[in-house]
Amino acid sequence: MNTGDTAFMMICAALVFFMTPGLAFFYGGLVRRKNVCNTIMACVAIMGLSVVMWTLFGYSLSFGGNHAGIIGDFRWFGLNGVGMEAGPYADSIPHLVFCAFQMMFAMITPALITGSLVGRMKFKALFLFVAIWSVIVYYPMTHMVWGDGGFLAAIGSVDFAGGDVVHISSGISALVLAIILGRRRGYEHTTYRIHNIPSVVLGASLLWFGWFGFNAGSALKADGLQWLLQ
Repeated sequence: MNTGDTAFMMICAALVFFMTPGLAFFYGGLVRRKNVCNTIMACVAIMGLSVVMWTLFGYSLSFGGNHAGIIGDFRWFGLNGVGMEAGPYADSIPHLVFCAFQMMFAMITPALITGSLVGRMKFKALFLFVAIWSVIVYYPMTHMVWGDGGFLAAIGSVDFAGGDVVHISSGISALVLAIILGRRRGYEHTTYRIHNIPSVVLGASLLWFGWFGFNAGSALKADGLQWLLQ
């Protein structure tokens, strides 16, 4: 156990946490005025939902055990057995710190999809979709790429900081949903204008700042590799 690595990973987790509010400002500034509150509240609600789901069963399904290389099990349900001792995925930081860092990824990934759903889906439907999507897409994808015995990792997939698990999964899902749901209501009859450019700049700045923790923290320790990643 290394106290320096532990402190570094806690800072990185905090940086990634700020990326989701940054995303709320970024999307909130890009959408039309009538969709601003819905966009920001969607991101905030996803933060709360993701924390609850990850704590109860998300972490266990993503990193606990192995079923056919696709999904984990419930050995760490409710974070039972996840404490301050070193875990199976990082030997220099507490298991709980690794879990918290990965929770930030589980938080921002579904929030990325909201950009394609604003003005197309009601808030309650979006909330339900995120819960279902996390279980049938994100948790299995995380296990297959990063989990012990994951199918994609076994055939050679390498994802250092979320290129597959975060960006491909959310990007493809957002594209498919946008195609299925179609154009936003009133798209052809109103002029589309960016609501607030300062909000976009603020959000982009928070995302940029948080990315230092997103990439560097994926090494799970503080060594020379982090300087190359920045």
